[in-house]
Amino acid sequence: MLSVDLDAPCGRFLRLRDLVEAGETWQRTRVPNLPERPETILSMHKLAEEILDPVIAEFGPLEVTYGFSSRALARMVPGRIDPTRDQHAGHELKEDGTPICSRLGQAADFRIEGICSGQIAHWIVNRRTFDRMYFYGADRPLHISIGPEEKRALVTMLPGPSGRRVPQVRPLRWLADRFG
Repeated sequence: MLSVDLDAPCGRFLRLRDLVEAGETWQRTRVPNLPERPETILSMHKLAEEILDPVIAEFGPLEVTYGFSSRALARMVPGRIDPTRDQHAGHELKEDGTPICSRLGQAADFRIEGICSGQIAHWIVNRRTFDRMYFYGADRPLHISIGPEEKRALVTMLPGPSGRRVPQVRPLRWLADRFG
């Protein structure tokens, strides 16, 4: 079993606890949500140092609304997430020894009070390397991940005609046209 000090720094501004004990689901359930693999902790540090720290330095404190997700936490959010694709599981493994998410890396959803998520997303696109960004709307948390592919993919998750959120891959220019 990996020993995890949740109060250890994770980047310049955050602690590991900020990525592990994040969001309403964890706050409500308090299920065990500790990483089991050192690679996951390294990816959390990389996400903090490469994306979250610069965002905090530019815009101020942020609230992580969904960070690391163990299998136990993911089971508490059925139907609203896809652990095989969303990178919140980092480098954690399924029972069969294969990665929960083959994309590896690490993801976090966050927001900053009083700041439009589109403005933050546009800033990240122009200044940081990332893997995937899911944009849910100007007043919703922003999903950002790092990973080996460094794909710089933008996926909007905006309500369609039925009201359900519809994923749509967009060019990065889409953000500049709306928030630049």
